[in-house]
Amino acid sequence: MKLEQLPILLGVLIALVGLSILLDAWQAGGVAPLRERRRRIRAVPHKAGQSLVALGTLCMAAALIGRDTWRWGTISVLAGVLLLVIGAIMNRAYLKEVLLFRGAARRGTGETNSRLNQTPQKGTRIR
Repeated sequence: MKLEQLPILLGVLIALVGLSILLDAWQAGGVAPLRERRRRIRAVPHKAGQSLVALGTLCMAAALIGRDTWRWGTISVLAGVLLLVIGAIMNRAYLKEVLLFRGAARRGTGETNSRLNQTPQKGTRIR
């Protein structure tokens, strides 16, 4: 494999990522947990915003596959950046939950979920 073929291979991999994001956006139900363990309601991704992120990813992949010889490479990158930014803005509530509420949303606090109020099992020490 020549070094010149590396952007093409990378572009194909990024195109597959973009297609998987687009497939996830177009699916009806999505993947949900069998039993909800969170105290707060999960944020739902915006389908149109998710589709725009996928199209922006596909524009970036097209620019990589086209390399320097493709006439529309710069326009493809600019359109990809614009689509990615608009899609991220449309999905800001979902992205905020995914990036900021990783641990605290799953752990229960208070009287009902406190470890102090649980009765110890047989054979365990109380500290």
